[in-house]
Amino acid sequence: MITLEKKIEHKGEYDIIVCGGGVAGVAAALQAARQGKSVMVIEKSQKLGGLATLGLINFFVPMCNGRGRQIIFGMAEEFLRLSIKNSYDNIPKNWQDPNSSARYCTNYSAEIFALELTKLLVDAGVTLMFDSIVTDAIYKEGKCLGVVIENKSGNGYYTAKMFVEATGDCDLLRRIGLPTLKRGNFHTYLGKMITLNSCKRVVDEQNIKHALTCVSGGNINLYGTHQPDDIALYDGTDANEVNRYLITNQLQMLSKIEKDDRLSRDIVTLPGMAQFRTTACLDGNYVLKGEDSYRHFEDSVGAINDFDRNDYLYEIPYSTLVRDDIKNIISVGRCASGEGWGWDVLRVIPPAIITGQAAGFATANAIDENKEIANIDIKKLQKQLTDANVIIHFDDAWVPEVSDDTFHGIEENANQ
Repeated sequence: MITLEKKIEHKGEYDIIVCGGGVAGVAAALQAARQGKSVMVIEKSQKLGGLATLGLINFFVPMCNGRGRQIIFGMAEEFLRLSIKNSYDNIPKNWQDPNSSARYCTNYSAEIFALELTKLLVDAGVTLMFDSIVTDAIYKEGKCLGVVIENKSGNGYYTAKMFVEATGDCDLLRRIGLPTLKRGNFHTYLGKMITLNSCKRVVDEQNIKHALTCVSGGNINLYGTHQPDDIALYDGTDANEVNRYLITNQLQMLSKIEKDDRLSRDIVTLPGMAQFRTTACLDGNYVLKGEDSYRHFEDSVGAINDFDRNDYLYEIPYSTLVRDDIKNIISVGRCASGEGWGWDVLRVIPPAIITGQAAGFATANAIDENKEIANIDIKKLQKQLTDANVIIHFDDAWVPEVSDDTFHGIEENANQ
């Protein structure tokens, strides 16, 4: 081991620094900026949106209970509408019919949505730091004082009163050595392809949404069905594992398209990030579990529905976003505390946005109240979220006598 001595310049100070520009991080930054705080977003790539754009998972999963009742509103609804503002959509016209199998969800153009998110944050006065990676942090007595980032200008040190862990992989927490939970990831890798058949469909139906179709390396679903015995689950927190994932999947994708007529198709884009769903999350004050369906939490910051099963409802406890011994970091999106199916319910786009919106309010409140992030006034936060059209507690009248236990594979089906 060698020690490199470097002088690191203090380059900026903000009220709130958001580490990660996925949809959860964008939501946190936007809401904090709307509360009048100075905010910087640090994003490792060249566009916002995370898996929802860069990762090519361009699908707002259902925001209703499958019986015609919308459950998720707030900034998730705002972002859904933004995603299709200048893009195509395929929201089912009959999703509000309780007798229909349709649900309130849509695909959208990943690239256009990324552009819209950039405009959204720029207009809100948020400082964007693209192509930048958090490499270290100064953490003392339960408080993060600042983060070191690396980019084309070299390294720099940035300080803030509050921090949002929105990297998707808990990179900030893990750099500091704070408690996280991990889970292996399945052999799944999807890119976007254009074919002569897809072009014909565009012309026939006069709708550009049919131009792109999916092409896969591994195509294991989110339940791990038929995960190959000779391919171990991927640990997304290990560089060697990430490279094993990328190399294995890219070579497998190439072997598949080699069988096609080379003039009949083209791969338009590969995912710009590993499409891991559950890499690492905060080991929070509470860990949301699949069996928490239909359970009310006093500290809920939003009611959500199960995206893959009809009927099932959850509440997101504020305690899944914080730990008592971490004074000024809140975790959102895929970094919110969950395990098993509870983690899957939390990690998808609409709930991730809701956790981000809650964090934006919470960090601003913590600054205004001069409190640690875990000790803010929950009732005030819930009132702010309610005023922003977020349902805090689901109505018990919405709980069916018998729930639909069918897993529909909707996330995968939507990307075919």
